[in-house]
Amino acid sequence: MTRTTSNRSDRAVALVTGASSGIGRAIAEALTHEGYVVIGTSRNAATAPPLAGVDFVDLDVTSEDSVGDAVTGVIERFGRIDVLVNNAGIGLAGAAEESTAEQARTLFDVNLFGVMRMTNAVLPHMRARRAGRIVNISSILGLIPAPYMAIYASTKHAVEGYSESLDHELRQHGVRVLLIEPGYTGTAFEANTLNPDSPLAVYAHQRTVSRDVLVAAMRTADDPTVVAAAAVRAITRANPRPRRAAGSLSRRVSLLRRLVPSVAFDKQIRKLNRLPA
Repeated sequence: MTRTTSNRSDRAVALVTGASSGIGRAIAEALTHEGYVVIGTSRNAATAPPLAGVDFVDLDVTSEDSVGDAVTGVIERFGRIDVLVNNAGIGLAGAAEESTAEQARTLFDVNLFGVMRMTNAVLPHMRARRAGRIVNISSILGLIPAPYMAIYASTKHAVEGYSESLDHELRQHGVRVLLIEPGYTGTAFEANTLNPDSPLAVYAHQRTVSRDVLVAAMRTADDPTVVAAAAVRAITRANPRPRRAAGSLSRRVSLLRRLVPSVAFDKQIRKLNRLPA
């Protein structure tokens, strides 16, 4: 972390996990433009590309000690954390049966329990100040089925249930927990998505088809700045919506999920994912 001459900040302070690239980086940059002091995290802060106005710190969201050290360090240095953006996450593509329980646990440890660790670490401070915003980056796959990404989707469904429930618990303490639901976004997510650790021949063809569907969707993906703009609105609005779709695709899918009969929606999921009738 870059040293400063002061251990206190008169400006609001935002802590953004997974800020070295993609959505997290776009959010960190957007918040600096809004006047926030921004601390970005990376598993290896020394290798994170520099970003004007953002200090990077080491953080492994799967480690209680790492989470505790990072949050304590920010509070000791700046005297406050006003915003936490839980963005760090990993993907997994393949049939659900093709991943061992151990691989599934790895995904949940980052995508869900990492969110919980970070949230638990900042909450005593936010409750004491009776102010704070926690923004969890979910996915449109937290709302709809995701064939051949079932385990990833299940982590995002879990984040959705956790976030909405926690938001109700914390409003009386001046803290809000808010969801951002991106659609396909132009990041390195596809390249960094894990493959199943126990692939089965019976799923090989459809797994390839699913990859092709994802690659095609990424050609028209939203820019990360679209998600960043949605996050900034959630953070700065006086009365924010509990969940906010980010991008036109996400908004359309969210609306269809609520309005279209389940049988018709089910058929459309199969069609879009090029699954047999």
